[in-house]
Amino acid sequence: MTRKLDIDGRIIEAKDGDDLLSACLAHGIDVPYFCWHGALGSVGACRQCAVKVYAGPEDKDGRIVMSCMTPVADVERVSISDPEAVAFRAQVIEWLMVNHPHDCPVCEEAGSCHLQDMTIATGHNVRRYRFDKRTHRNQDLGPLLTHEMNRCIACYRCTRFYRDYAGGRDLDAFGAHDNVYFGRAEDGALQSPFAGNLAEVCPTGVFNDKGWSQDYARKWDMRATPSVCPHCSLGCNILVDQRGGRVRRVQNRYHGALNGYFICDRGRYGPLHVVSKQRLREPLLNGEPASMHDACAAAHAAVAEGAIGIGSPRASLEANYALQRLVGPERFFAGVSDAEARLVRRIVEIVRAGPAKVASLAEVERADAVLVLGEDLTNASPRLALALRQAARGAERELAAQKGVPPWLDPAVRTAGEGRRSPIMLVTPLADDLDDIATLALRRDPLAIATFGAAVADAFGGKPASGTDAHRVAEILAVAQRPLIIAGCSLMSPEIVEAAATIAAAIGDKVHIALLPPEANSIGLALLGGDGIESAAALLERGAAKTAIVLEADLFDRALRASVERLLVAAKAVVALDAMASETTARASVALPVAAFTECTGTYVNYEGRAQRFIAALPPSETAPSSWRRLDAFGAGDWHSLDALIGDLIVERPDLVGVADAAPDADFMMAYGQVTRAPRPYSGRTADDRAGQFADAAPPLDPDSPLTFGIKGARGTAVPPPLITSYKTAGQHSANNVTRFVEEIGGPLRGGDPGAMLLKAGEASLPNAAAPAPVEGDGLLLIPLHNAFTGFDLSRAGPLLTARRPQPRLLLHPDDAATLRLADGAAVLIDGQPCAVPVSLDASLPRGCVAISAGLVVPRGPLHRLRVEAAP
Repeated sequence: MTRKLDIDGRIIEAKDGDDLLSACLAHGIDVPYFCWHGALGSVGACRQCAVKVYAGPEDKDGRIVMSCMTPVADVERVSISDPEAVAFRAQVIEWLMVNHPHDCPVCEEAGSCHLQDMTIATGHNVRRYRFDKRTHRNQDLGPLLTHEMNRCIACYRCTRFYRDYAGGRDLDAFGAHDNVYFGRAEDGALQSPFAGNLAEVCPTGVFNDKGWSQDYARKWDMRATPSVCPHCSLGCNILVDQRGGRVRRVQNRYHGALNGYFICDRGRYGPLHVVSKQRLREPLLNGEPASMHDACAAAHAAVAEGAIGIGSPRASLEANYALQRLVGPERFFAGVSDAEARLVRRIVEIVRAGPAKVASLAEVERADAVLVLGEDLTNASPRLALALRQAARGAERELAAQKGVPPWLDPAVRTAGEGRRSPIMLVTPLADDLDDIATLALRRDPLAIATFGAAVADAFGGKPASGTDAHRVAEILAVAQRPLIIAGCSLMSPEIVEAAATIAAAIGDKVHIALLPPEANSIGLALLGGDGIESAAALLERGAAKTAIVLEADLFDRALRASVERLLVAAKAVVALDAMASETTARASVALPVAAFTECTGTYVNYEGRAQRFIAALPPSETAPSSWRRLDAFGAGDWHSLDALIGDLIVERPDLVGVADAAPDADFMMAYGQVTRAPRPYSGRTADDRAGQFADAAPPLDPDSPLTFGIKGARGTAVPPPLITSYKTAGQHSANNVTRFVEEIGGPLRGGDPGAMLLKAGEASLPNAAAPAPVEGDGLLLIPLHNAFTGFDLSRAGPLLTARRPQPRLLLHPDDAATLRLADGAAVLIDGQPCAVPVSLDASLPRGCVAISAGLVVPRGPLHRLRVEAAP
């Protein structure tokens, strides 16, 4: 239900359930505020959003209220510009600024600071306070964030996000009155994988990205480009800031259906792998530096002898298609194990068959009962774990609503909700970071998890005896209004994914499902087809081709070493195209550098089947062009632009026609021309880009997107959502101004959230599942240990995340260790090979399993067993 409000003579329509501040901001009406946040709701701590409300037409005096704490239903006429309200707000900000150091010239936040915007908006430009200021000692909060407590205005946003929203425990508010301190009990790195969001949540400069501080450029001196995080399959949207040819910072880019206001630290700091020392900067011939001419000649000669293509789940859909076009579909393979390739293809089949609708992250937050089978979400897909924490509060919000408390009044909701939690049921091999919100937390090995999932599905037919855990889970899911089933590829168990689909089919239309592949474009790669590395090696061994072209993948990170060695031995030549140096590029006959994701434009397809465009933040390079341009030079096509390649793709594959709708094409123009990456006050372009040269030149062209590197062009709220480069509008420079770009607070962007769905439920029937393959090997069942700060090869190369990388672990159950005569800290052999990681004992680990850090000790591969024995 909506009602009309008179705000200083302007009539707007607002939802009855909203607060007055949200209603104003959603209609582009500026009201100064600090403590309110679109995801955190209202707390009334700062008193900055004061307005005057009137009881009716006859009321001439009105009364001052805090707009963030006032329901829309309680007012009809509002004045923001009333002199008394204006004076009140000016007084409030003068109080808040009493102890502030006024250090804007040396503050990283200056130019994109919400405090600056609000101070200017309230007219506070004269400092009357002449006494000593309170001074705090700053803390060392680790390698990701700086800490400058003297800029704090005590809005409480940081602790509300970190503790209440993200579930962190090592940041808190200390002290009282005008001596409140926000930090840790002692110096040390913040432990939450979402701590980096504090740099954007804080409206001042208390928390900032440490990497950006060390390689600093003002906001108005950086060009920003919309992109997509390459570090997991969720497809979170990001903004990449660069100056002088270097990526300086990554920030959240709002997407109403996916990441909303927040991203994880892997998504924020992982993309800085593009400035890593592990970049492949020059061509290699047999592992040795070579000239570009000689390397390209050798690569062309090798390809001419007949080649297979090894695609990549971290390369764009266009690059993988170009490789498939070059070698032919029958010679195109996925750069992962056969088992993973089959598993991700099966996920695509399940999503297309539609036993359930795939849940976006926004829909995950609205789920009222969730079953997680096998996935360590906090470490494998952190942003989904954050969404699950919000889902857990659903019962609390419902109880509060029954008592008349609106959902935006967050402290009151927590009180009135009495701590109730919606049921979150975790069935995982190890203790989970989400156990604190779980109704049921069961520890099972991968085979038992699949069996448990099948039992839950059977329970809908009444098969298990009443009282079993499976029956209890089924009962909870059956009575829920918005149940959700989550599974994925972390354990590489097809049976777990099948069990999730079977449960969803048994529940019926009301259920949602989320099946998580490993990487950013795993789904896109699966849509193109192709088996894995073992099948590629078999084809080479038959002599059907002599050369293997490896696209943007370290194969040793994505399949068992024996399988990769088999492929390398079978190939007469290996041509590797990658932006990163790796064991694969070092072993290749020819390694050619290509553009990283910040240097090219392309499409990723996320777990939902949503095609999203990432756009080059840096001008194209002649020495490291896009992968598809390298392949075009080998004879893949005759493409002058990305749009031409996409045109060929959708002609060959009509089912992928949505790729063209992921973003406007490169010819798209607005009234002011192309969309510019640069903010209006962008300074020093000539000095920065043309340093040491006698004459300026035109900005570089971007043939693959409708964005320009020049300072002239379109910007602002009219820009299509996939092309938004900044949330700046007149007088508003910080990320908080995203409220001007959304249809409603917390809702989709105006014009729709970016992306085009390639997979639609019900568009195909579900083929029968293949017979489960036996788990190979003797010994203990392998459980890969994931970590939120490491992920796969790209994020492990990020210089900032390297400092947060944990020590590798090898875990055994004490009973298994006793059987093997291994003590805590003992050295071991894995399948006869020495392992550098000592044994640690963990009683929560299921018996018969060994848990080992993924990527740091063992590569990604099929579910299998390992022989563990004492080292001599």
